[in-house]
Amino acid sequence: MKKRLRTEYVCQSCGNVSPKWLGKCPECDEWNSFVEEITDKKNDVPLIQGDDKSVVKNLNAIETDTSERIQTGIGELNTVLGGGLVPGSISLLGGDPGIGKSTLALQILSNLTGITDPVLYISGEESGQQIKLRAERLNINNTNISFVSENCTETILKLLNKSKPKVVVIDSIQTLYSIELGSSPGSVGQIRECGAKIVRYGKLNSVAIILIGHVTKEGTIAGPKVLEHLVDTVLYFEGGKGNQYRIIRSIKNRFGSTNEIGVFEMREEGLIEVKNPSEIFLSERPTNASGSVVTPCIEGTRPILIEIQALVSAGGIGMPRRTSMGIDSNRISLLVAVLDKIAGINIIGEDIFMNVAGGVTIDEPALDLGICISLVSSFLNKPLDPDIVVFGEIGLTGEIRGVSQADIRISEAEKLGFKKCLMPNINLESKKKPKSKTIQLIGIKTVKEAIETIF
Repeated sequence: MKKRLRTEYVCQSCGNVSPKWLGKCPECDEWNSFVEEITDKKNDVPLIQGDDKSVVKNLNAIETDTSERIQTGIGELNTVLGGGLVPGSISLLGGDPGIGKSTLALQILSNLTGITDPVLYISGEESGQQIKLRAERLNINNTNISFVSENCTETILKLLNKSKPKVVVIDSIQTLYSIELGSSPGSVGQIRECGAKIVRYGKLNSVAIILIGHVTKEGTIAGPKVLEHLVDTVLYFEGGKGNQYRIIRSIKNRFGSTNEIGVFEMREEGLIEVKNPSEIFLSERPTNASGSVVTPCIEGTRPILIEIQALVSAGGIGMPRRTSMGIDSNRISLLVAVLDKIAGINIIGEDIFMNVAGGVTIDEPALDLGICISLVSSFLNKPLDPDIVVFGEIGLTGEIRGVSQADIRISEAEKLGFKKCLMPNINLESKKKPKSKTIQLIGIKTVKEAIETIF
C-alpha cells in the first residue's frame, strides 16, 4: 500500500506547529496564519556532517582557522562585518523592497572578482537579462561574475559542487524550495530546510555566502526565527525610498561587534559609501533654530554626531500627541514626565514631535539629555549655542548618570569643530577622565542644572 503522507499546520508568522488548523496562533496571536505542510522527507541529514566533527577533542588542541578575511572593496560594509567576509561564514541581508539589497550584492561581487575568483550570483526572482541591465546601469563590466537563475536547493548545491565558488550571493532565500518538502516556496518549512542545507554547504566547504531576505510589514526578516540563529551575521537595511541615505545595521555578528552601522548614499550609479556620517547628518542643520541639538552617540564601535529635532506646540482638546521618528516614543514620554515633575517644565499637556535628522534610528541612554534639552529649547523658543554638544543618561529622579566611551564621543565632536560639551559630572570625575584642548567640558549632576546652564 502507498504510504500516507503526514501533514501538519505551521504558522507562517512565528513557526508554531499544530496538528490541526487553528484560526488564531496561540504563540504570536496572528489570525489565519496556519498553512498545511507535508512533513515527511526522503532523508534527514544532520546540519553538519564529517568524519572529524563528532570526535571529542581538548579545546586547547583545536586549531583555529587563520585565513584572512575577504575584503568586499566597500569600507563601510567591511566595518559592519568586522573587517570583511570570513570564509565559511553565512550572512543574511534583509531590507524593504527596492532599498538596494540586490544592488549592493552585485557591487560586492564586482569588487571581489580578481581577488577571490570565482564568484557566483544565484537569483530566484530575476532573469539574467534583468541582472545584466542592472550591471550596465552600475557600470559593471567584469567578466568574472557567474550567474544562474535557479530556485531548487538541490540543483543549486550540485552547481556549487561543480563550480566551487569562493563567494556566493543567493537572492533570495524566500524563493528557494526543496524537493524533499511538499510545501510552497517561502513557507516556514521550506525556508528552514533550505537555509539549513545552504549553511551546511558553506561551513563544510569554507564558502562565504550572502543570503538576501525579504522582510515582513513589521520590518523583520520573513520566515522562522531559526534562520537568524543558523547564520553567522544578520544585517538590516534601513532608510525609506524617499531618503537618499541608506544605513546597514549589524544585528548579529559572530565575527565582530554587533550594532555596527554603515552609511551609504543611493545614487544613479549605485550605493556610494559615506565615510564621514557625522558631517553628512549635520550638513543641513538649521542655524538659530529652537529645538535642535547635537548629540554624540556610539553605534557599535564608531562615534556618530546626530541632530535631534523637537517641536513642542499647544495641545488641542483630548490626549496630547506624541510622534517620534528614530527615537523610542516610550523613552520620550518618560523624559517628559521627568521634566514636568523634577525640572518644573510644564510640557506634559503639549503636543510633542521629535525626529532624528538623516533617517537614522538611535537607541541608547546617552541620548536622554539631548532629548530633554531639545524639548526645552522648543518649548521656550530659545535656540542653543551652535557650538555645543550634549550627552548623558537621565534617571527618574532627574540625576545625570554617566555613560560609556565619553572620550570617544568628545573626540568626534572635536573633529567637527564644536567648542563646548555638556556631559555627566561623574565622567569628568572618573579615573579615566576625558581630556580635550579645544572643547570646554562642562560637568552637570541634574537635569535642572543642565537647563539652567544652557538657558
